[in-house]
Amino acid sequence: MEGAEALKSEIKKLIVEALALGDVDPQQIETDAELFGEGLGLDSIDVLEGVMVLERYGVTIEDAPEGKD
Repeated sequence: MEGAEALKSEIKKLIVEALALGDVDPQQIETDAELFGEGLGLDSIDVLEGVMVLERYGVTIEDAPEGKD
């Protein structure tokens, strides 16, 4: 389980850095928090930037419904 927690922490840091969320502490992000709307409040531009970051790590999102989930 330690590896999973470390990965979650790294992903939270990546989100904050990649989307320039300077006022957000990665440790304060709830693991199950919504990224958009009520959660972190990300918008459509943030979505595009996030997808580009994911693609650097070999993650692809095939379609919009999958991406929304």
